[in-house]
Amino acid sequence: MKIAIAQINPIIGDLSGNAEKILVMAQQAVEQGARLLLTPELSLCGYPPRDLLLNPSFLKAMTGTLHQLAQDLPANLAVLVGTVDANHQASTTGGKPLFNSTALLENGKIKQYFYKRLLPTYDVFDEQRYFEAGQETNYFVLDNVKIGVTICEDLWNDEEFWGKRTYIANPIADLAILGVDFIVNLSASPYSVGKPSFREEMLKHSAVRFQQPVIYTNQVGGNDDLLFDGRSFALNRQGEVMCLANGFTTDLVTVEFEETQRDFRLSSVAPVYESEEEEIWQALVLGVKDYAQKCRFYKVVLGLSGGIDSALVATIATAALGKENVLGVLMPSPYSSDHSISDALQLADNLGIKTQILPIGELMQSFDNSLAGLFAGTEFGLAEENIQSRIRGNLLMAIANKFGYLLLSTGNKSEMAVGYCTLYGDMNGGLAVIADVPKTRVYSLCKWLNSHQSPVIPENILTKAPSAELKPGQVDQDSLPPYEILDDILQRLIHDHQSVGQIVAAGHDPTVVDRVIQMVARAEFKRRQAPPGLKITDRAFGTGWRMPIASNWSAIKSNYQKIESGHDD
Repeated sequence: MKIAIAQINPIIGDLSGNAEKILVMAQQAVEQGARLLLTPELSLCGYPPRDLLLNPSFLKAMTGTLHQLAQDLPANLAVLVGTVDANHQASTTGGKPLFNSTALLENGKIKQYFYKRLLPTYDVFDEQRYFEAGQETNYFVLDNVKIGVTICEDLWNDEEFWGKRTYIANPIADLAILGVDFIVNLSASPYSVGKPSFREEMLKHSAVRFQQPVIYTNQVGGNDDLLFDGRSFALNRQGEVMCLANGFTTDLVTVEFEETQRDFRLSSVAPVYESEEEEIWQALVLGVKDYAQKCRFYKVVLGLSGGIDSALVATIATAALGKENVLGVLMPSPYSSDHSISDALQLADNLGIKTQILPIGELMQSFDNSLAGLFAGTEFGLAEENIQSRIRGNLLMAIANKFGYLLLSTGNKSEMAVGYCTLYGDMNGGLAVIADVPKTRVYSLCKWLNSHQSPVIPENILTKAPSAELKPGQVDQDSLPPYEILDDILQRLIHDHQSVGQIVAAGHDPTVVDRVIQMVARAEFKRRQAPPGLKITDRAFGTGWRMPIASNWSAIKSNYQKIESGHDD
């Protein structure tokens, strides 16, 4: 039996468009001799549909589209399609009204539904808001082959691999007990750095432990802040990769199940990424491309400061949308250095993008004149510095509004974490491209870019001290610890959930740690008003970050008391 894996890039809510993508893949699968076609989790509506699932007309349209798709599919091809199904017992049992489902379509009909058993509620996931958990072990028989069906999270509960169980059931173990010939999984698993290889290792463990061949089918594409890497694959019973789809692109691959050996034969295996930088680059380029296209933007605009952050964002945007669709705007102030302008222009020339220079000196003077009476007797400070950023933000928004461009915000994760950014200024935008990329990673990405193609990032941008240039001689390290120190503290605090004591024990100055923690807490109100940022880590300032703004949690002093007495939490 030949099985085809349709790694599609759905648009959330585009039911007819997504059905057409499945249909095209089905026709190609038939041409390649496939008997079974797999599509990702909720492939018909796109993942995550979120509160669209509360709309009765949306649910009715999805059901109608599924029935029509069943009729349109080629004969003699069985297709598993991700969809939803009504929980008809909800009114009597008090359960949720829907199941996260997979439908088996064959010969013009919906033959069977399978329900997702494990519903995640962590990080970006909130599936118990909408879905009832399935209770049955899912399988079907096709041409005398017994095929187990799982949906995304159903694979993520192997207590032997994790050292614990998050859920009571382990659907893979249940299918192994039933003696299925192989297991398929329909997923929409969001990307984070290193996750593709981690998924593979996790499923290798399960394949070997339960002696079950496994096919993993993953969604690809960008949906709002979430990125999906695809990288669908098949493993044999020894945990060896028999088939691997390309990452960050639509793909169709096939693998053959040898019934006498009860295992998969070796098929096409896509190359692995050479480094995390290459993987992240592909993710960010896809994220910008999909966000723009799915939101119906055709051109983008961004501010070019001559700094490394805007340089990286401009390079990503050019790769995603083409040089003819990117506009870089230089907005020098009286404090801007000559090299900021020349570096930005050299970058634009390297990329081949258009630029516009809009000096802001006169606008700054107008603001100063308007506020002179109110600000009389006070010293020049943050309020005046931030006016410059807000002038630039207004100019960029005016351009975006006038010409229908998408404004890209260029702030990095380190700045977002500690609030080293200006509301209604450099935080303006429709998409924050590198909001989940720490400053040190920004540098490593730019160096990787220059080493893997003709250097596009000017050397001076890579070597000069980072600066917002809001006052004479200013550099970032006037206000922040060196980025190597800051990013390590932030990694330990935000990603690793380490206490103050643990961070200090790792070699960091307690005073610096104290200050960074306070900055992170104070910046929460800024992050709440930021544009969506592309998620590339397991702890991003997006839909999975749920911190209160009005809060008086102050663990710092109590932690120091524990440190001084030799205790830690």
